[in-house]
Amino acid sequence: MEDVVIVGAGIAGLATAVALKRAGIVALVLERSEGLRATGAALTLFPNAWVALDALGISQNLAPLYAPVKKGYVTNLDTGEIQDVSFVASNGDPVGPRSVHRKALLNALADQLPINSIRFSSKLTAIETQEHEGSSISIIHMADGTVIKAKVLIGCDGIHSVVARWLGLAEPVYSGRSAVRGLAVFPQGHGLDNNVQQYLGLGRRAGFVPLNDKEIYWFFSCTSPAKGADMADEPEVIKREVIENYAKDLPPIYLDVVQHSDLSTLTWAPLMFRYPWHVVFGNLSKQNITVAGDAMHPMTPDLAQGGCSALEDAVVLGRHIGKSFIQNGRLVPKEMAVTIGKYVEERRWRIALLIAGSYLSGWVQQAGSGWGMKFLRDAIFYRFFYLIIIKITRYDCGKLNF
Repeated sequence: MEDVVIVGAGIAGLATAVALKRAGIVALVLERSEGLRATGAALTLFPNAWVALDALGISQNLAPLYAPVKKGYVTNLDTGEIQDVSFVASNGDPVGPRSVHRKALLNALADQLPINSIRFSSKLTAIETQEHEGSSISIIHMADGTVIKAKVLIGCDGIHSVVARWLGLAEPVYSGRSAVRGLAVFPQGHGLDNNVQQYLGLGRRAGFVPLNDKEIYWFFSCTSPAKGADMADEPEVIKREVIENYAKDLPPIYLDVVQHSDLSTLTWAPLMFRYPWHVVFGNLSKQNITVAGDAMHPMTPDLAQGGCSALEDAVVLGRHIGKSFIQNGRLVPKEMAVTIGKYVEERRWRIALLIAGSYLSGWVQQAGSGWGMKFLRDAIFYRFFYLIIIKITRYDCGKLNF
């Protein structure tokens, strides 16, 4: 009998295991891959993510490696207009996001866990529940025939989560857009300032941000690329299509970044999300089983909150389960339904807002330059909605005061 089993060793799964460890709970993490996965090469972490990493005790390991973004520039490809956004506080302190290597974040989290707490090549095939001493426990069936019993089961198994499906959550839907992401490498240095550049046009959104002096994280998203599904596993084709087709009219500096791509980091994927009302009214938990990260709230990347919100989930879930563990000196199965329910209610409305905000942000910014959309984007979105975005990214998920 395991106290806690976490399915998935991505950001949400590892961060949740670290949060529980700080309360004295050793979780078993099941990962279907042979090692830590780093699909996406890099991700941008806003202040809310760094608050969570500080609670998890690893922010000091990552922050010195990545400088905060000082300024952002948004170029309208149809009109040539450029808007700039400062990420420096009135007192001169940098408060902008930091883009980090996904693998570096995963390694920093995994390094905090006991040896052998992550079990790789472990594929979950079925879940059932069973009454045990008057309370519910989970019975987890693995592809190799192994059966694991757990007092708590947490699904952090991504957008196509087996655990979310078991809970009855509606499947994620296609947003109508797809995205390419990659890492550009300049062995002699790229010579660019640590600013984020974005380019917006009808049905397109592109950009890049330096990770360090020699590496730049870049992305390109557009509405339903016809060749997307065919080129998903062909990095050379992805690179050629972006340069020669989808982004051929973008500024030379962007095309040069794409040209320097490390082919092993290039990915193409459809942008999926879960309808926010399915989060608000859906079953995010049942007895001693719940979900976190993309398994709970897949969202489009337009607010860069997917990884950030997963880290928030981990801290909040770890705090609720940890408090119960410390108060009782052990995990009491009878209390887990109520404990997990508190986590769900704390997260439900915030993540629904993040999903809706991300989708709306992408739609407004890629909807073209007609006078109506221009008014909506420039007079309403950037003037008012952007202030809400800033508030969202400065959210404090709290501490782990165990």
